[in-house]
Amino acid sequence: MMAIVDIKGQQFKIRENQSLYVHRVEAAEGEQIEFDTVLLLENGSGVQIGKPYVSGARVRAQVVSHVQGDKVLVFKKKRRKGYQKMNGHRQQFTKLSIQSIG
Repeated sequence: MMAIVDIKGQQFKIRENQSLYVHRVEAAEGEQIEFDTVLLLENGSGVQIGKPYVSGARVRAQVVSHVQGDKVLVFKKKRRKGYQKMNGHRQQFTKLSIQSIG
């Protein structure tokens, strides 16, 4: 079984027992969460395409951990002006484990 689901503004192609990283979700580690914004649902018999979402389709996932991504550096410089500026940040992610699609 496969689905395309919208999680926090991003679309992910997922399968059961898959793990993926999404933008930080407000849920505790070990908590079960459910997404109902399923755009496409494919099972052995056929494909359902939502308009915009597939009605009655749900994806259940478990929050494994909250992590930070790699550091992204932003460097600005204007030549011959003596201007240099360095900024950076680390994006917050949540690791999810997909339990069931249906």
